[in-house]
Amino acid sequence: MTRIKFCGLSRACDIAAANELMPDYIGFVFAPKSRRYVDEKKAAALKALLHPDILAVGVFVKEEPDFIARLLQEGVIDIAQLHGNEDESYLEALRAKTDKPVIQAFDADSGETVRKAKNSQADFILFDSAGGGTGQTFDWNVLAGVKRPYFLAGGLNAENAEEAVRALHPYAVDVSSGIETNGVKDREKMRKFAAAVRAAAGKDERR
Repeated sequence: MTRIKFCGLSRACDIAAANELMPDYIGFVFAPKSRRYVDEKKAAALKALLHPDILAVGVFVKEEPDFIARLLQEGVIDIAQLHGNEDESYLEALRAKTDKPVIQAFDADSGETVRKAKNSQADFILFDSAGGGTGQTFDWNVLAGVKRPYFLAGGLNAENAEEAVRALHPYAVDVSSGIETNGVKDREKMRKFAAAVRAAAGKDERR
């Protein structure tokens, strides 16, 4: 069963929708330049509203490892996602401070990047369009031959989610702009996206 991650949640009503739809993960964006940015205080308040069976992922861009480790230790987030082309030495520094899971994101812009991702020491890898958060898909063919489980991001929405799941069988699908209307999360789009992913999984199980 492909897992679901709703990323970029920033309002109490977003959390309420997630609690109803029960994705496996939600994401808080801690990158100040993002329009989906939440600070530590807001993330903690939102996490307190989140269903305990849903894991909270903190998305960071070249953040200080000490800050990430503290948010993990305090339970503001359950998993850290590195989205700033951090290298292995950065990952080692973070590992020295926390044993919590780490997702390392890669721009799926070339076969070389994909090969690098397969060798990452992170617990999970994620493939996104170049730059991340663009709402644009990438050529899924570059992922051919990737055997390691991965999160798939980049331009996903309710219209292409089923195709993505059935074609690639990713470990998880990660959506943000594809479940928004006018820049904010849309409960109906969230519902349709989750339904599409689960429909694809159901069809595969019946084959």
